[in-house]
Amino acid sequence: MFAEAVNQTVGIGVGIFLGTLIGFGLRARKGNAAGLVQGSVWKTAVVAGMLAWFLSALIAMFT
Repeated sequence: MFAEAVNQTVGIGVGIFLGTLIGFGLRARKGNAAGLVQGSVWKTAVVAGMLAWFLSALIAMFT
């Protein structure tokens, strides 16, 4: 059941990952690196994407 919800919501995780990667990448280029996971745009984007994917899968599973 959870595996099906994960497969149905993969687009949300990928979209959040790409959006975070672009957004924080532009922000870090301007010199504002505050709020990044260990000072890394890549790590921040991965964490945001995985968290969004997990939460959307949980929501899909119970709705």
